[in-house]
Amino acid sequence: MEHRGISTAAVGQTPRGSAATSRLPMLRLYQTLVRWEWPFRLLKPLLGDFNPFLPEFRTDPYPFYRALRDKHRVYVSRLLGGAWLLSRYDDVAAVLGDARFSVDRPQAEVFQRLQPFRGLSPEFTQAIQRTLLMTDPPAHTRLRRLVNKAFTPRVVEGLRGRIQALVDELLDVVAARRQMELIADLAYPLPVTVIAELLGIPVHDRARFKEWSDTLAVLLDPLQAVDGLAPTERAFGEIAAYMRPIFTERRHQPREDLISALVSVEDQGQRLDEIELLSLTMLILGAGHETTTNLIANAVLALLQHPAERRRLQDDPGLIGSAVEEFLRYDSPVQLTDRVVSVDCEVAGRPVRKGTVVALILGAANRDPSRFADPDRLDLSRQDNHHLSFGHGAHFCLGAALARVEAQIVIPALLRRFPDLDGERAPRHWKRSAVLRGPTALRLWW
Repeated sequence: MEHRGISTAAVGQTPRGSAATSRLPMLRLYQTLVRWEWPFRLLKPLLGDFNPFLPEFRTDPYPFYRALRDKHRVYVSRLLGGAWLLSRYDDVAAVLGDARFSVDRPQAEVFQRLQPFRGLSPEFTQAIQRTLLMTDPPAHTRLRRLVNKAFTPRVVEGLRGRIQALVDELLDVVAARRQMELIADLAYPLPVTVIAELLGIPVHDRARFKEWSDTLAVLLDPLQAVDGLAPTERAFGEIAAYMRPIFTERRHQPREDLISALVSVEDQGQRLDEIELLSLTMLILGAGHETTTNLIANAVLALLQHPAERRRLQDDPGLIGSAVEEFLRYDSPVQLTDRVVSVDCEVAGRPVRKGTVVALILGAANRDPSRFADPDRLDLSRQDNHHLSFGHGAHFCLGAALARVEAQIVIPALLRRFPDLDGERAPRHWKRSAVLRGPTALRLWW
């Protein structure tokens, strides 16, 4: 999902006078505090109205969002380094669609203080900064136009048959057991395998790609990188060494895969260079599986918690299109993204300085009663469902069509194959992230 990226909103604040050599350790300290969790509970009275690092928030963030949305049109968070938080639909959509709010995170004041890329290799840093998630027009326009020529709706639609076959294979494995763990048995391996096949990766190398995918996913929420970005940099180096010969081979002997399309695509005499190809591969691997895994898990959990809506879908499988949009709105796999103010301007009627981070709470905007009637109700036939889970504007999610197709195939297959499906309705453990939302495990039986 392209509207995410390295979230500067999820980075704490250090004193302006701190030495350059202390900045990276300060970021590591903040990452460690997130992992320990208890400091955020201890300091809860001092941290204000938005504290996404507590277990009760991860279990159900929506009451907290509701309180924030009702109380503050703009909330300035000390916890998130002075970021301006927006939680109302119209304000979030306005910033997402406004070119004055940039995805070039290095221009943020908090980014410049912490320097999270400090010490990384120039090639890895360049690959991050030149990704679609971190570039503004006109560079983004050029990249997106080239990628869109290769990653077309026809390509995605052409995957339906193969995705259905993969789902059937994965369900065959668990059918006789009469139980499964949804994440490990289906919601995780499916999108990773789809991406590997889309890229044309041989079967014997896909286990390595799964490992790389897991490592790269931390770029979506760097506060979870308790060991820093060194493991991610190593994974990038391994991917680069693996992919460069493939790029060369596909230029001379193209196949029916996305890599062949990307290396050959041309627009107005321009092509993707090697860093851009590596950056796109990293983006597809890191973002393409994590968010779809969460979408599938959150959707199945929503059906378990709302048996009447589940029966509606079982009785009328034709609802699956609107159902997937409602799953995305009701419990978005991505809860938060951010932008950096590129010129002094106004946010939600208030003046804001260049370099300020504006954090956009997509999960709160998707439950805004001024935009959605009865927003806390799951309604699989909801109309006019213009949720923001895939973003809005120039950075609308590149993988939206693929995520939709996978969910439209997985959910009906589960209900059709196991009509008496049952499972946990209150998962004990959720991803420890303010950006990504999904249970780490979900046990099902039938």
